[in-house]
Amino acid sequence: MLNRFIKFITGKKGSKGPVQYSVDQLQIDLNRVSRNAIKVVDMLQSAGYSAYIVGGGVRDLLLNLKPKDFDVATNATPEQVRQVFRSALIIGRRFRIVHVRFGREIIEVTTFRAHHQESSNVKDAKQSDHGLLLLDNVYGDIESDAFRRDFTVNALYLDPNTRQIIDFADGITDLKQRQLRIIGEAEARYREDPVRMLRAVRFAAKLGFRLEAGSERPITQLAPLLAHIPSARMFEEVLKLFLSGSATACFHLLRQYNLFYYLFPGTEDVLKTQDPISEAIAERVVLNTDKRIRSDLRVTPAFIYAVFLWLPLQQAIKKLHSQGVSPQDALQKAGSDVIAKQLTRTAIPKRFLIPLREIWALQWRLPKRDGGKAFALLDHPRFRAAYDFLLLREEAGENIEGLGHWWTQFQNADSAAREEMVKGLESSGKRKSRKRRPKKRSPAAGEPPAPEDEVE
Repeated sequence: MLNRFIKFITGKKGSKGPVQYSVDQLQIDLNRVSRNAIKVVDMLQSAGYSAYIVGGGVRDLLLNLKPKDFDVATNATPEQVRQVFRSALIIGRRFRIVHVRFGREIIEVTTFRAHHQESSNVKDAKQSDHGLLLLDNVYGDIESDAFRRDFTVNALYLDPNTRQIIDFADGITDLKQRQLRIIGEAEARYREDPVRMLRAVRFAAKLGFRLEAGSERPITQLAPLLAHIPSARMFEEVLKLFLSGSATACFHLLRQYNLFYYLFPGTEDVLKTQDPISEAIAERVVLNTDKRIRSDLRVTPAFIYAVFLWLPLQQAIKKLHSQGVSPQDALQKAGSDVIAKQLTRTAIPKRFLIPLREIWALQWRLPKRDGGKAFALLDHPRFRAAYDFLLLREEAGENIEGLGHWWTQFQNADSAAREEMVKGLESSGKRKSRKRRPKKRSPAAGEPPAPEDEVE
């Protein structure tokens, strides 16, 4: 039965069996492993269960990278894990896992999985008409678990007590060759969970790996399957793709494989027009995000969303203007329409949606610096994000008449110099007003709508 399962899932005629390596052979320093992860393994093994550290933590140790976290896999069921760790929390419905907390660190514990076809109980395993796994809680042994994992480099099992690593899927070879290969038949695995295509891009970008040909081939064709993923889960994937320090590489790969459209459809529609300023804005937001993360500076998802969605916002405003819609109404309708379209793909929690709107609104307020307005804007909680966005637009080639440079000088000036800068604007405005005819209200002078609640 197991051999038939392995043949099905790997697409091979058999399995040569697992290969075991010692940590000394692979030059792994166990002192770099979380002590709490080792404690979880020790306690589960002491209770009579099998337990291993598995996944990205082991992979990153082998690549001499700093692991973000460490996960544990065991043959204990979630309920049995709870008996060992009384304060543990069972979470998830589609894929039940256990969180064991040690202060601020959480060790994620999963039960060995078997293939979902091994169960006839719809309470444990269920698929949609598109092949998406809706429930996946069929338990198995370590070997079946290895072949249920996504990529070979993530299917390495470390036992810190025996100091052994077990490799069922030839992940060590793929690590040495710096390639990312999905376990099993690629199309079937992507259909089970289309988010694996996003994970393929994220890991390839993060690790600098190439996608193995068979793992790469179906992605562009299967990209539309992402439309069936819940928007809340897609939002979490956006955070992982763009807030992990490899946003630029992720952005290019997402576009290459037609995946970006299923994250930001309005933005991709604009980028396809090959407008140079729009392309430069999108390129700069991911570059700047990577620089900030690598410098340990704060990045908010609201900023990334504000910049990406600014592109379809401007396009929508221009279209409404051409239809004779007033500037104020065009701004309000365009903002609502762009956000509504985005929410069909990814959720945007209100804690990010409101700042997003405020960053937009400040793009129209920053040119208005007369009187006390410039001083008031400096105190706005979103000023810094709006200013960074203004500079980004300027760097991308958008003509904003030196506004970014003015605000840079204003922030660096003392109080007296700031007063003089504002007076200079006012006197310049008065001289110009005597020479100019009364002009019609410019679309840029309109104010965007005030933040309002949206459905997440």
